[in-house]
Amino acid sequence: MNVLVDTSVWSLALRRTSRNLNTAEKAIVAELADLIDEGCAKIIGLVRQELLSGIKANEQFVKLRDILAAYPDEPADSSDYELAALLSNKCRSQGVSVSVSDMLICSIAQSRGWSIFSTDSDFKRYARILSFKLHTPRK
Repeated sequence: MNVLVDTSVWSLALRRTSRNLNTAEKAIVAELADLIDEGCAKIIGLVRQELLSGIKANEQFVKLRDILAAYPDEPADSSDYELAALLSNKCRSQGVSVSVSDMLICSIAQSRGWSIFSTDSDFKRYARILSFKLHTPRK
């Protein structure tokens, strides 16, 4: 069971301190830790870029970059981008607005049969239209 982890989940785990998380957020971080331990957590370059963007202090950037280096990017190719465009068109034809980055995540997850782990409610709307599963904490 591979799970494509969205920026929102990685951010909870890597950019926030545990004392600043509520109970639900702590469960999400614990689930990410379990997925990592199981070798099931996947990341794409776009998510890596989003995580590293907006960090003001170079030391923090380097620290986060070095932590993320342990997780190789799942490569995206032309077919992933083409499927992302098709998925985008499908959502928009049903009145659901999308972002380019979210559609790439959906495309990669769908084409590989992976679920998506995100706290972003947009993915719930996409899942009603597209063929991918959302991952939720198992505990």
